[in-house]
Amino acid sequence: MKLTKAFAEFQLGWPHMHYVFAVLCLFFVVYKLTILLAKRREALRNFQAFGGPPPHWLFGHVLEFKQDGTGMDKVVKWGQEYSYVFPIWFGPFVSIINIQHPDYAKTILTSSEPKDDFGYRFIEGWIGNGLLVSEGQKWFRHRRLLTPGFHYDVLKPYVKLMSESAQTMLDKWESYASTNEPFELFKHVSLMTLDSIMKCAFSCYSNCQTEGGTNAYIKAVYELSFLINLRLRMFPYHSDLIFHLSPHGFRYRKARQVALSHTEEVIRKRREALREEKELGQIQAKRYLDFLDILLFARDENQQGLSDEDMRAEVDTFMFEGHDTTASGLSFILYCLACNPEHQKICRKEIMEALHDKETMEWEDLSKIPYTTMCIKEALRLYPPVPGIARKTTKTVTFCDGRTVPAGSVVGISVYGIHRNASVWENPNVFDPLRFLPENIAKRSPHAFVPFSAGPRNCIGQNFAMNEMKVVTAMTLKRYQLIAEPTMKPKIIARLVLRSLNGIHIKIKPLET
Repeated sequence: MKLTKAFAEFQLGWPHMHYVFAVLCLFFVVYKLTILLAKRREALRNFQAFGGPPPHWLFGHVLEFKQDGTGMDKVVKWGQEYSYVFPIWFGPFVSIINIQHPDYAKTILTSSEPKDDFGYRFIEGWIGNGLLVSEGQKWFRHRRLLTPGFHYDVLKPYVKLMSESAQTMLDKWESYASTNEPFELFKHVSLMTLDSIMKCAFSCYSNCQTEGGTNAYIKAVYELSFLINLRLRMFPYHSDLIFHLSPHGFRYRKARQVALSHTEEVIRKRREALREEKELGQIQAKRYLDFLDILLFARDENQQGLSDEDMRAEVDTFMFEGHDTTASGLSFILYCLACNPEHQKICRKEIMEALHDKETMEWEDLSKIPYTTMCIKEALRLYPPVPGIARKTTKTVTFCDGRTVPAGSVVGISVYGIHRNASVWENPNVFDPLRFLPENIAKRSPHAFVPFSAGPRNCIGQNFAMNEMKVVTAMTLKRYQLIAEPTMKPKIIARLVLRSLNGIHIKIKPLET
C-alpha cells in the first residue's frame, strides 16, 4: 500500500520536475548565449581597426567558401582589397585576424605565442598533445628531446631508404608510361611517402605500396582531414557534444581508432624489439638509429623520458606530418614541372650530370642539384603543403603599422596568401624558380617564404622533408618525362594540408635512351 502511494505521489510530482528541468535548460541556454554575445561584441570592438569583407550575421564568411576550389584565391583577393590583414568570421561568434603580409607575420612568428585553442583543439583529439599543438614548458622539453632525431647523422642513411621507396613507385608507373593517359598523382605519392616514413623513422617495412587495396591508415588520414576541416567550418560542430552525437562524429571516432591502432602497433613492435637493449650505442652498432629509437631512449636533465601518452602523441604527429604534408608538396612539385617543360628540361640535365649512371640518390648528391632545389622551392611557394597556421596571443600584440590586437586573439597566418602576395612577389602566379637565386632571396623579407613556418616553432622535420622531395623529384625526372593535362587542372582546397578536389593529374612517358 505504501509503495502504491509513493508511486502515485511520484507521478503527481513528475510534471513539476519536468517543468523545473525545462526552466534549468532554458536558463543554461540563455546563460551560454549571453556569454557568446559578449564574446562577439568584444571581438567586434577589438578588430574595429581592421577593415574586411562584410560577414553574414549568422554564418560569418563560411558561405563564401563554397568548397569548389575557388576559396583560396578568394582569400588572396580579399588580402589585396584590405591591406593584407583582415578578420574572418566562422559563424556569429568565432573570428580570427588573417595575415597575408610578411611584415605582419614576422611579429607573430618571431614570438613564442602558442598555437590557437580553436582549430588545433580539433586536431588534438587525433594526434594528441605533441609538438604540433603543445605549448609552454612541455613544448620546450619535447622539442629539446626530439631535436637529436633530426641531426644530419641520423638523416644521412634515410636517403637510401627514400630512394628505395621512390623506385617502387616509379616501377608501378611503368603501366602509365606507355598509355599516354593521365593518372592521379596524390594517391601514389601518399603511399610512397608513408612507405618512406615507416622505413626511415620506424624501421618498419610495411609494403604499403605493393599490397592490394587501399591502405587503411591513409584512408583514415583522408577521412580525419576532411572531418576536422568540416568541423572548423560548421560552427554548431564547435560544440564537442553536438559533434560527438552527429553522424560525422561517429565517422571521426571510427577513423581515429584506425589511425591510433596503427601507431600503437608500431610502438609495441619496437618496444619488443628493444627489450634487451639498454642504450643507443648498442643499437647503433647493429644498424642505423631511427626517430623511434631516439624517442624511446630520450632523457631530460632529470633522466626522465617521455610518458606512454607523450610517446604516442609524438609518433602520431610525425607519422601524419611526415607523410601527408610531404605527399602534398611532392605532388604539386611534379605537377608544376609537368606544366613548365622548359624548367623540367634544365632540372633533368642537372640531375643527369649529378647522378651519372647511378639509379638512386645518395647523401652527397643532394647538394649537387641547385636548380632543381630552386624549382622545388618555387612549387612550395605556389602550393604550400600547410596553407595556414594560427597562434593565440597571450598579451597585446602591436603590428608594424601600430595597430594592435589584445591578449586572447586568434591570429591566422595565411601561408598561401603570403606566397601569392603581389606586393612581395612580382607576377605571383607565375612559376619562376629564379626567385630563389641567392641575390633575389637577399632582397626579400625572410618571412616572405615560410612553407615550414619560421621562428622558434618552425617545422622540426623540414630537412627530412626537403631531402625526400629532392630524392623523389630527381629520380622521377631521371626516368620519365612529365606532361601536363590541361583539361584536368587541380581545384585547390585547404584541408589540414593543401589538396585538390579533383586530384592532381599528369601524363608521363619514358625518356628516350
